[in-house]
Amino acid sequence: MEQKKHAALYIRVSTDAQAEEGYSIEAQQEDLIKYCELHHIDDYECYIDGGWSGSNLDRPEMQRLIADIHKGTVSHCIVFKLDRLSRSQKDTLYLIEDVFKKNDVYFVSLGESMDTATPTGMLIAGVLSALAQMERENIKIRTRRGMLERVKAGYWMGGGVVPFGYDYDRNQGILVPNKDADTVRKVYDLYLKGYAAQAIANMLDLKYDHLAMQILTRKTNYGVIEYKGIEYHGRHEPLISKETYDLAMAEMAKRSVTNTTTATYLLTGLVYCGKCGAKMRYQKWGKRGAKLICYSQQHSKPYLVKDPDCDQEKYWADEVERDVIHKMFMLNEQERKPAEEDTESTESMLLAQKDNLEKKIRKLYNLYVEAEADENADSEILDSMIKENQKKLVTLNKRINLERKKKEQQEVIHRVQESLDHLEERWQYMSDQERQATCRTLIEKVTIKDDRIEAIFTM
Repeated sequence: MEQKKHAALYIRVSTDAQAEEGYSIEAQQEDLIKYCELHHIDDYECYIDGGWSGSNLDRPEMQRLIADIHKGTVSHCIVFKLDRLSRSQKDTLYLIEDVFKKNDVYFVSLGESMDTATPTGMLIAGVLSALAQMERENIKIRTRRGMLERVKAGYWMGGGVVPFGYDYDRNQGILVPNKDADTVRKVYDLYLKGYAAQAIANMLDLKYDHLAMQILTRKTNYGVIEYKGIEYHGRHEPLISKETYDLAMAEMAKRSVTNTTTATYLLTGLVYCGKCGAKMRYQKWGKRGAKLICYSQQHSKPYLVKDPDCDQEKYWADEVERDVIHKMFMLNEQERKPAEEDTESTESMLLAQKDNLEKKIRKLYNLYVEAEADENADSEILDSMIKENQKKLVTLNKRINLERKKKEQQEVIHRVQESLDHLEERWQYMSDQERQATCRTLIEKVTIKDDRIEAIFTM
């Protein structure tokens, strides 16, 4: 039984400004439906990507459209203008050549009066997609220039992440303090009183401790806008004084120096609870030293809790470290992996082959467009050659990725083996920081459960 097909009306709007230019979702939809009625296309479905850029194909409705085309349920793809489909020449040609054409889908663009059912339409598609990409590059340049001028004048650059404690007022073009502004002031106040970032996060109900650190280091809070490493005086209202900011930075530098004198725990970030899967942390435990405790049993960082009822025991850290270090020394006695072949020259050779093959495909595409325009020419042979070379390109890309993975694996093995050379002899002469770095190189994960310590190494 033949599958029923429908026309796909693809609609995309990336910014509010496009609504003012007549590119709104409603305006596009109205014109596309009128086209269907005029051409007696009764069965159609709208695919709408609202608020998505045309720089790539990673859009929800675009992906659904491609999936439906591969299922064989789409007869036409109709758009308001070519740039609604994509602003990338490569992506436009991919859709027309490898998606629409291969699945017998007619592509229609109302703005350019283009229909790929005709050779002329195919030629126009290539030319216009190139122009669309050129315009996109020009927009980028104009946007960057305009953004710099805005910042120089003290206006917020617009878009992106708005700093915590502010909202962006589009009408004024500046940041305005919001309900969280007082929280920002409290972060500085508590930090200067000696509280740690995690304690501040807990007291002010901030989800992560690093959010408190981000607030402390953000220069926007004292009235400047930083753009590409340069500071400009902003028109927005400062939440703190420059003096408060400088005091906080001096305190941060002071604490950083102080923290370097504390003990460096070898397995920090590497130890996991074998019962609930949460990480385990070091905690000072009297004069005896430190114990490793499951984060599920701690309330300082709720987002790290896996099981609030976890009954994991607390283990003396030095005992766990000794066991893991012993296992690590034993690695030196195990058989080493043999050196692999040099993949550098192989990858270079494959990249050269890929470059030549891509040039060949581009030439074949040009010949194909010319042949389609010539009624006496046979374009089927060229189409077959393009498909054959595309298959070769897919295979070549797989080989290149495989060589790169092999190269990465060799680098890891080489780094690990260098760390293992005479490790036990060198250990006693290493600083705490060097020992910790060695552990991070050699150890992937340490799991503790019922007095059993399992170390997974990178070898």
